[in-house]
Amino acid sequence: MFKKTLTFFFICGSFLVNAQYTGVINSNRPGFSESPYSVGKGVYQLETGFFYATSKVAPTFTIPESTGYSLFLRTSFFSEKLEFNTNVVLQKDKVAFKNIFTSHYFTTGISRLTLGAKYLLYQPTYKDKSKEIRSWKRRQAFDWKRAIPSVAIYLGVNTNFLNSIYKLEGISPKAGILLQNNLSEDFNIVSNLFYDYIGNDAAEISYIVTGTYNLNDYWSTFLEHQGVINNYQTRYNFGTGIVYLANRHFQVDASTRITFDDKTTGFYAGMGMSFRLDRHRDPYKIIDDDGNEIRIKNSSSSKIKKIFGRALEFFKFKKSRKKGKKRPSRKRKKKKKN
Repeated sequence: MFKKTLTFFFICGSFLVNAQYTGVINSNRPGFSESPYSVGKGVYQLETGFFYATSKVAPTFTIPESTGYSLFLRTSFFSEKLEFNTNVVLQKDKVAFKNIFTSHYFTTGISRLTLGAKYLLYQPTYKDKSKEIRSWKRRQAFDWKRAIPSVAIYLGVNTNFLNSIYKLEGISPKAGILLQNNLSEDFNIVSNLFYDYIGNDAAEISYIVTGTYNLNDYWSTFLEHQGVINNYQTRYNFGTGIVYLANRHFQVDASTRITFDDKTTGFYAGMGMSFRLDRHRDPYKIIDDDGNEIRIKNSSSSKIKKIFGRALEFFKFKKSRKKGKKRPSRKRKKKKKN
């Protein structure tokens, strides 16, 4: 029973989620795409890992080698549909210049520091075909509602606390649309479209398409394609990877990619993990026998009312004494002598 339950939540937790909060961790790693779903209120989630990238040295300015560490922090406060996140990348780069001779130097610093938020606008609902007992054909048929994706919007800001080779003029906004199609219980597609560094000379448009498939109870894999277009160059990469779910709150991953742009081709490899601190509490309603909601008055407000009520009674008593009302006196009865 536990194995079947874990399988179900693993499917939901990887990418196939039909609600904001899931019983098992819902991570975006190791892909570069981002699911439209939030981690849920009261959840603090860290997605982190190391990476290595290398490429051939091309004429003029290139970065043929990079080693780095990425950190993606996600949480939700006000709504199950709203998530706040922070993306930080720290890396050591080999910077090369190739003209007649080739020279290089090494530099270390932050290459990205982005603060963002996303909000789920639409989430489709699907039929529960397990309840279809009259027709095997209908039970096995594809639900065309699954072709309609869940939709979220992303808004963020790129800070300028970066290494000199990545620094731009001031801060710049970032906006995006996040889509997800749950085509089956084992397979889904996540699509992202971003407009980054808005208002800057280095403004770029990027897209990502990721297909994720659940292999068994604990393993899943993915294929991904990303394209980035700006005024200076066009970059593409194709990646694949695998994820292992260790427990409900912890997973490890590994991935590899082939990268290429207008000048050169390269290779990327990464390993990482995702874990969360789960403080989520499901909201609930108290209902009576007829199904009507029972509203309980706030204890703090009732205390305030009691305090003001006693104050009012005190002032009424003082006012009544000023009007000349006397307190009733008690007369003692004399005992008769025998």
